[in-house]
Amino acid sequence: MRFLQSHPRFLEEAYAVVVRLLPLGRRWLKPGGLVERLVIPLERVSKGAIFNCQMCGQCVLHSTGMTCPMNCPKNLRNGPCGGVRANGHCEVKPEMPCVWVQAWERSQAMPRYGHELLNVLPPVNRSLQGTAAWINESTGVGLKNPAGWVDAPEVSG
Repeated sequence: MRFLQSHPRFLEEAYAVVVRLLPLGRRWLKPGGLVERLVIPLERVSKGAIFNCQMCGQCVLHSTGMTCPMNCPKNLRNGPCGGVRANGHCEVKPEMPCVWVQAWERSQAMPRYGHELLNVLPPVNRSLQGTAAWINESTGVGLKNPAGWVDAPEVSG
């Protein structure tokens, strides 16, 4: 299934379809509800097979070239650490290609969402670990910062 990662344009289109369909089921998609208990295993299996999903509950695949940033050994969510080796591999796990090099390369093939790789993402909300990202996205839970976090100020250019 990982061969799909080599086709980010296809995955981007599939994501766009799901995002359009999610509002149709909003009344059943409640965090902690019965549907979430059914969605979690499906998400774990499907996204696990394709993306090695770590079930962070705040999926940003569409913003990271359909590459899961939580696979970075340092869990860096906003770009490479600066320790990327000359061959594009990770400084922590030299046998592993850098997640962010892959994200950059794959985002170049994504006309709809590829530019989002340049956006700064908020840190992952660890309280959502193990929950269904699709439900969190459809209900807005995944977009909210936990209490005590300060939203970044808008940057005008």
